[in-house]
Amino acid sequence: MRLFVSIDLPDEFADDIAQVQDQFADASGLDVTDPEQAHVTLKFLGDVNKGQLPRVKNALRRAVSKAGVEPFEATFEGLGVFPSIGYINVVWLGVGDGGEEMTQLHEAIEREVTRLGFDAEDHDFTPHVTLGRMNHAGGKEIVQDAVENQDPTVGTTDVTEIRLTESVLTDEGPEYETVESFEL
Repeated sequence: MRLFVSIDLPDEFADDIAQVQDQFADASGLDVTDPEQAHVTLKFLGDVNKGQLPRVKNALRRAVSKAGVEPFEATFEGLGVFPSIGYINVVWLGVGDGGEEMTQLHEAIEREVTRLGFDAEDHDFTPHVTLGRMNHAGGKEIVQDAVENQDPTVGTTDVTEIRLTESVLTDEGPEYETVESFEL
């Protein structure tokens, strides 16, 4: 099972996310993500043996409890890129309000799952929603212009849970299914 831990955006945000992605329509080399699957990845676990699933679920329950994060509001706004504006791999929608709580959740999850043997992150956590991935730099200038000059706001929502999500890779792109939800 290919798993990650996420905060999913509500379905009603999909049209607004698609509108943000539309400004990249002419950006050669950028593959946009499915706006109906928009989420913030708190931790990518990768391939997990089904036998490990009970331990992973218990670790996530502990992480939610230890993080001490109550339900909160999150605002999805602004644009950014990884790793830098000069060399773009990922284009993302940022998190304004709620980013601190997401970081607390990420840190608690990180502590718990690394105890199970999962790899620790090798970079700082930045809460974000991936909008697209650059395969080549053909449309880099379009992306750079949007990131530097646009400041979209998609919306604000209540975050009441995190999800353990399975990602099944298909020819049409990844398909996501919730394995279990953990209430804050």
